[in-house]
Amino acid sequence: MAQTPHTIGNPLSWAAQQLSSAGSHVSAATRELGTDHAHTPRRVRTMAMSDISDSLRAGWEDFKACRSDVLFIVLIYPVMGLLLMGMAFHQALLPLLFPMAAGFAIIGPMAAVGLYEMSRKREMGLEATWRDAFSVLSSPAFGAMLVMGLYLIALFCAWMLTAHFIHMVTMGPAPHQSMAAFLSDVFNTTGGWWMIVLGCGVGFLFALAALAVSGVSFQLLLHRHVGAPVAVMTSIHVLQKNPRVVLCWGAVIAVLLVLGSLPLLLGLMVVLPLLGHASWHFYRRAVA
Repeated sequence: MAQTPHTIGNPLSWAAQQLSSAGSHVSAATRELGTDHAHTPRRVRTMAMSDISDSLRAGWEDFKACRSDVLFIVLIYPVMGLLLMGMAFHQALLPLLFPMAAGFAIIGPMAAVGLYEMSRKREMGLEATWRDAFSVLSSPAFGAMLVMGLYLIALFCAWMLTAHFIHMVTMGPAPHQSMAAFLSDVFNTTGGWWMIVLGCGVGFLFALAALAVSGVSFQLLLHRHVGAPVAVMTSIHVLQKNPRVVLCWGAVIAVLLVLGSLPLLLGLMVVLPLLGHASWHFYRRAVA
């Protein structure tokens, strides 16, 4: 029997079809929240520090295998970052520039869902393409991932409001004339150092909350038919059972994001896909 050839349709119509299919899963995910197994977390493993390096190594292999596809996808993240930076300069929101960049780590697990899917396909011995990254829109888990994503967005907004409040309390409401003047005030005044100390301390708490709730939850939702509660509880249990490893993993993510952000955020074209793929392998080592 002759096979019907596959053709590439209108990208907008294809995206609309994917979103339409995804919408049908939202109500299913809502029903999933009330099922009995949605309240039973998955069994987690005892991890070693070597799991971090092993995850990064496996993520690097995925990145090399999918490089042409992944770079096409993650190119939007540095562009978004540059746009946000320009908006911050234009609107004289210099004090929020660093919190905005640091906040990428909060919403990162949501942005990397497509990369998780590509790593999952490679793990199964299948070829991973850019279409696989967008196929999560039609996944039965999309509704639950949407709920988790809304939580992370809310957490990001709360962090931005908190960072703004810290700046107002420590340095006052007066606007800064330039980046040089702002940096001078930060490092040469008592209020600036208080802002650094309080900002880093409170930021750590926000990052810890995001890491505890979303460390492996998106990967688990994509991999297994579970609801959002079991994904969140499993992620928290991973942190409780392996606090040293998970906190070091979070530190590695933070350091790599900083390094990737230094050359005008262009390094994120490598750092983001690497961390996305590595996070999938970290999950596979954490959850039985």
